[in-house]
Amino acid sequence: MTEVIAEYEPYLSFVLLLLLFAGFVTERYPPEVTAAGGAALFIGLGLVPSDDVLAAFANPAPITIAAMFVISGALVRTGLLDAVANRVVAGATHRPSLGIAAFLLATLLASGLMNNTPVVLILIPVVVRLAQSLDVAATRLLIPLSYTAVLGGTWTLVGTSTNMLVAGVTSDLGMEPFSMFEIMPVGLIATVGGGLTLLVLGPVLLPRRRETGDIVSGGEVQFLTELRPCEGYAGLGHPINEVPDLDRPEIHVHAIRAQSEIKRSNLREHRLEVGDRIVASVTTSELLTLRDLEGMEVGLRHGPRDGEEVAVAEAVATLSGRGSNIRLAQLALGHRYGVRVLGVHRHGQNLGPDLPTVLLRPADKLLVEGTGEGLARLTQAGDLAAITQASARAYRRQKAPLALLALMAVMGLAALGVAEISLLVLMAVAAILLLRCIDSEEAWSSIDGGILVLIFSMLIVSAGLQHTGAMALMVAALVPLIQDLPPVVILGAIYLLTSLLTETVTNNAVAVIITPIALGLASHLSLDPRPFAVAVMFGASASFATPIGYQTNTLVYGAGNYRFTDFLKIGVPMNLIVGAVSVAVIPVFFPF
Repeated sequence: MTEVIAEYEPYLSFVLLLLLFAGFVTERYPPEVTAAGGAALFIGLGLVPSDDVLAAFANPAPITIAAMFVISGALVRTGLLDAVANRVVAGATHRPSLGIAAFLLATLLASGLMNNTPVVLILIPVVVRLAQSLDVAATRLLIPLSYTAVLGGTWTLVGTSTNMLVAGVTSDLGMEPFSMFEIMPVGLIATVGGGLTLLVLGPVLLPRRRETGDIVSGGEVQFLTELRPCEGYAGLGHPINEVPDLDRPEIHVHAIRAQSEIKRSNLREHRLEVGDRIVASVTTSELLTLRDLEGMEVGLRHGPRDGEEVAVAEAVATLSGRGSNIRLAQLALGHRYGVRVLGVHRHGQNLGPDLPTVLLRPADKLLVEGTGEGLARLTQAGDLAAITQASARAYRRQKAPLALLALMAVMGLAALGVAEISLLVLMAVAAILLLRCIDSEEAWSSIDGGILVLIFSMLIVSAGLQHTGAMALMVAALVPLIQDLPPVVILGAIYLLTSLLTETVTNNAVAVIITPIALGLASHLSLDPRPFAVAVMFGASASFATPIGYQTNTLVYGAGNYRFTDFLKIGVPMNLIVGAVSVAVIPVFFPF
């Protein structure tokens, strides 16, 4: 009986794989849930031994991917990406064409040095701002942003999770590990092909709609606040446009109360003095950054006493029984609860001349700081509700050189072969945590748990396919059909299959399944498996034709209110041209 069951295990595994892919395509559940369900079936039906399940969790690729998310989070929290993006946007207003080119080049470089998904996430609001400054539709720039990040991710092993995952699978299958920059020559040439395609076809095929979606703010809203420089502030005596803390695109100064005078023009030339009250709209992260500066007071004057342990929270105004014509200062939150209001936000509306005189309405959002006890009493009073921890964090700009140094050390030492990249990134994560470039809580929240669940689950499925012989069965069925074809045609077929599946399923799942098949085919045909592994990397990473094939496409899909067909128009030519270029040059750098 056992032998009969074993005889049918390969076919049962193959049926489960088809059902798994059908689940990905129908999208009834998120990809990670579908993958976890498939892995559970393989384990429950005894198609994968427990040792192989544990071996999947020992694969270094998912840990490396998680660590890179933390390093990327540190680069965001220290304001490094934001600073580079703002500098490029400032230059683009003077020389638009050169500015856009510089912006896309910076995106390429950033996507090669770190995971490209957080790069796109942080740059979406920057692109929208750039489009507004150049008076062009954001839809003309958001798809190029995603495609550029995708192409940049093909330069190194850490540019995309797919590259690291394929490298990890091939290493487990006994192939010599890939080095950090080994695939860069192919990536550079593919980038040239993709860039020329965008340059020629983009003006014709990219839409010109000016509506944008809800993601364009990057999760940041602007709060009306009041800033007061005090004794000891480093910017005293300097014009605002020469004070780095205040001369930022995210800080919009509306007025300055200097002694008895109210200034509303030439505000950036105003020299700061003690006693100035600066009325400004500021994004959450910049507001919290200003709050932490020595010599700068933010928000209403009254609040927690010095030395008390405070937390920053977001709250929604309810004004139970008070009506909607009460000024913020009349609530006296500082005197009554020891809570300071840092800022107020109302969607799409100007709130008034200054912070204390804001006429509150129900549903206004407030950013407040206070002790745990004070915030609890404030909730019970009924004026504010839904008090939650602030979603944004203050920038730690003084730590930016340390975060950049950690990333450069990983890249350099990995390139020199000093240690495995999985060990280097873990050491880098430890360093940036100890040096407080990012808090541990925020570091763990920057890890995309869904991607890790998907990867671990698909590694288990792949182990089951190999253990049952399903993988060998698929290879044996394919070999007679392709054995007489030229190697470059077989390479192209592998690339095309990977690319088509990636557009309809998900890149990491496809990479885990196709990599062993590609290596098995190469082995049966007595060809070097390395070029086939590279083809899987590029086929699974260079995804342009749909908004669901790759994470960066999904991000800009919502941010730009694109239609599905917008991606097909420009993405299909991108897929074909980048694919043809990649297949043509892979054998040059990775001979058969």
